[in-house]
Amino acid sequence: MHGTEAPSTWVQRWSHLVAPGARVLDVACGAGRHMRWFASRGHPVTGVDRSAEAIEHLASIGEVLQADIESGPWPFAGRTFGAVVVTNYLWRPLLPLIVRSVAPGGVLLYETFATGNETVGKPSRPDFLLKPGELLRACADLRVVAYEDGFMEQPSRYVQRIAAVRPLAAQPPARYVL
Repeated sequence: MHGTEAPSTWVQRWSHLVAPGARVLDVACGAGRHMRWFASRGHPVTGVDRSAEAIEHLASIGEVLQADIESGPWPFAGRTFGAVVVTNYLWRPLLPLIVRSVAPGGVLLYETFATGNETVGKPSRPDFLLKPGELLRACADLRVVAYEDGFMEQPSRYVQRIAAVRPLAAQPPARYVL
């Protein structure tokens, strides 16, 4: 089941950018691997997934919503989060809403499949594969701290991934530890 594996190494690597105690939203959270990761570090967490089975054991960790975010309304309208985490999920109509859900000073950690993945496995449909530079364009209003687009091994896959921060108003450029 999605979300039972170890947390993404990308999410682990850049989670230090999330302010202490900031609320974290895990989009398409599955069984909650990233909710658990951030909760274990003292963050209040919120997860959303359409599968009741996947999220049934997550209520003890944090706020959990069962919602079909592709067919229904965005359940977080008007809310922002100190971090928004998305892995192995792409629904293009939601990209602007996901990015807008990052609070000032908050972090977006996003990692999903990219064009080229159809040559090595699933997903293979273009609807579920980011086009070159697509994630960068979606994050145009954020400060990109790290970005990768390419082939990964074990398991073989093509991905795009980004760590980006929404600047605070009238704040000088921040220094991020790489």
